[in-house]
Amino acid sequence: MNQVNYQKELEKILNTLQEKGEAASDYRPPRLFLHSCCAPCSSYCLEYLCRYFLITVFYYNPNITPETEYTKRVKELQRFIHEAGYEEDVTFVEGDYDPQVFFDMARGMEDLPERGLRCYHCYALRMEEAAKKAAEMGADYFSTTLSISPHKNAQWINEIGEKLADKYGVKHLPSDFKKKGGYLRSIALSEEYHLYRQDYCGCVFSK
Repeated sequence: MNQVNYQKELEKILNTLQEKGEAASDYRPPRLFLHSCCAPCSSYCLEYLCRYFLITVFYYNPNITPETEYTKRVKELQRFIHEAGYEEDVTFVEGDYDPQVFFDMARGMEDLPERGLRCYHCYALRMEEAAKKAAEMGADYFSTTLSISPHKNAQWINEIGEKLADKYGVKHLPSDFKKKGGYLRSIALSEEYHLYRQDYCGCVFSK
């Protein structure tokens, strides 16, 4: 079975949206509910997607410990949105922070290696909350910044997204944001805005 090129799938959607925008004077961009893991990963994704969508950035990461680390990442993302000039176009929403939700999910998988099944379920945990909130808010699409990382499995992320789209009735925006220089651009933006680039994914197991 051929692996799906999710970047090309994304480009098809974006090209269609661009054509609609050019064809209609009263065109209103669709609303995207974008789960964010951190400021560096969000930097390129916002730069790339803002021309096509009205974006709500959703920060939901109960996997992150300790709480001081979680708070640092929240503030850094808010600082980036402000300093990059996105505040008029991007809405920021913070989800509930309850690390016990993550530990309950990870029970029995504590000793699994990084990038294994525990990580799959961690993606699913965060993306499901995003899909649910996207549906509640009437968003047209939901997605996540997670696929920009070379350490994250884009195929898993998109497969989870498609299942959640069916479950919650909101379209999943496919992505492999690391492609076409996306990851490198996120590094450049991180340097430009002096963003805190954490040295572990967030959970105690990755640390």
